[in-house]
Amino acid sequence: MATSISRRTLLAVGAGTLAGVALPGSAAHVNARATTNVGFTLNAQVLDGGEQVTSITLRTARFGPIDPTSLTTGTFRVHAKATSPVPAAGDAVQGEYDTDRMVSAVRLDRLGNIVLELSHAEGRTGGNTLGYLTGRGRSVMLDLVYTLTQRAPITLLDRRSVMIGKFAQEPRLSDPEVDAFSFHVSGSGMKYRLYSPIGSRPAPEGRLPLIVWLHGAGEGASLPDRYYDNETTLRANRGALGFATPQAQRIFNGAYVLVPQSTSYWMEDGPRFAPLIREIISDVTRENLIDPHRIYIAGCSNGGYMSMKMTVVYPTLFAASVPICGIVTGFPPGGASLLPDGELAQIDTPSWLVASRDDPIVNSQTNTVHAHGVIPRSLMTLYDHVVRNGHQFPGHCSWVHVARNDPSTNGTHIWQWMAARRRHREGES
Repeated sequence: MATSISRRTLLAVGAGTLAGVALPGSAAHVNARATTNVGFTLNAQVLDGGEQVTSITLRTARFGPIDPTSLTTGTFRVHAKATSPVPAAGDAVQGEYDTDRMVSAVRLDRLGNIVLELSHAEGRTGGNTLGYLTGRGRSVMLDLVYTLTQRAPITLLDRRSVMIGKFAQEPRLSDPEVDAFSFHVSGSGMKYRLYSPIGSRPAPEGRLPLIVWLHGAGEGASLPDRYYDNETTLRANRGALGFATPQAQRIFNGAYVLVPQSTSYWMEDGPRFAPLIREIISDVTRENLIDPHRIYIAGCSNGGYMSMKMTVVYPTLFAASVPICGIVTGFPPGGASLLPDGELAQIDTPSWLVASRDDPIVNSQTNTVHAHGVIPRSLMTLYDHVVRNGHQFPGHCSWVHVARNDPSTNGTHIWQWMAARRRHREGES
């Protein structure tokens, strides 16, 4: 019988009590106490469409060398259950599941631990780490409970065999890209994550650029539910992670990546949030080797609006701005414009706007195309669809292209364009 509990606690499963099963010719049995409890880690990866659990690492190295030929995709059964940490209270939750996961391959890592590779793909439910509360309009980290059951013995190179009695799920996902961002809270109480480049060469003046990423509406907090995780901003898409990849870091010659998390959503009160974001930028700039002339801002949807709002409120702060599927009209439609033409026309920050014509949520013509026509000297990339590696995403997901450095003009891609921009303060030549 398998016993499953919360991912934040131990998970006891297996095929009965521990037993050392002797195969023909077996020289010995494994010590029972050594194999009673085996921990495992859920390994995750943020795809373009969001984070998924892609493999499981079982801490089996202590058994001794394992014969890899004894491992098959049928050696273990993997069952996954994902539920919202926030009580639904009548709200529909998208993305929950209770299903078996297909093991697509089994291997040993360099330490000798067993790794179960899990079948996964863009748009596939059953491996996602985030759910979406439709009524609240919020993404949340799902509580994941993985139940492992061993179906066949593991054979060691010394011909002993092992059946595992209990498994313990480790409490935190392992996602190296996400884990590279440290946790912080500002003096005003706004949470944020920060990527700090390692081994990068600072510019001659000894300082590196800062890239500020502003998330979409779904990745904000839900304070009435006491939910403010500082996690979904990095796991919902690759908007921030893209700038921390080796490719981007080479282009920027090393860059800090700052990801504030709204206490609700930026459009709720842009003028109130602007100084809170500015406070974080000031703190991070002061505490790190950051070039104040090379601070860049980018954001998607709600964050696309907020990136433009920040360049209105702080006209001399940013070297470049990349608003993606940003909103300037009233939202919902019919209300007062969030960014009137008078404000857009005052934006002096070099801006490159990105959207897709088939965006079903934010009308690209009345928002991105209109803003491009008003913001002086701005650039624009307007896609027909959002497609990557043969998978078509909803048209609102145009940040997928920016996260992969796809937009270009006259042979210059968007990251290279950003990296070449430098803000000259008033009085500088």
